Amino acid sequence: MKRFLTNAIPSQDMPRQLDELQNCSLLGNQGVKYPTSYAPEMLETFKNKHPENEYIVSFDCPEFTSLCPKTGQPDFGHIIINYIPAEDMVESKSLKLYLFSFRNHGDFHEDCINIIMKDLVKLMKPKYIEVRGIFMPRGGISIVPFANYGDENHQDMVRQRMLAAFPLMPNQL
Repeated sequence: MKRFLTNAIPSQDMPRQLDELQNCSLLGNQGVKYPTSYAPEMLETFKNKHPENEYIVSFDCPEFTSLCPKTGQPDFGHIIINYIPAEDMVESKSLKLYLFSFRNHGDFHEDCINIIMKDLVKLMKPKYIEVRGIFMPRGGISIVPFANYGDENHQDMVRQRMLAAFPLMPNQL
């Protein structure tokens, strides 16, 4: 039995060690201050222990806020991020603080979604990523921007997911 436990379990299946979390300064830090302006520097990563696997990580942020660049009025949205990690993964508390940093950021919905996607691509270099925003109606119109990116091995997925993002009926939003 002892031989099984020491020899059969690959090292990547072992619990994370503290030295693997060196880049995660926000996690567990009780003194973190929420940013008051757009702050991509808040984003932190950790290493993917399973880069040989194709798997999806999803984040759901139902309380995203930003500001209209013209009027300064608040805009409320629901942000959904899906990605297939490569070597680096985004740490969730840092992502939460980063998304919060848009609270006083004045930009159109489409810009916010593309900025989020580009910042995450730059940070992680994922195999594939998509960011969708479902914004509350303003003036009777809802805006649902979608942006995606894939490395050279995921270009078919980029095209397929982009086409699938076109809603056919209002209840598909």
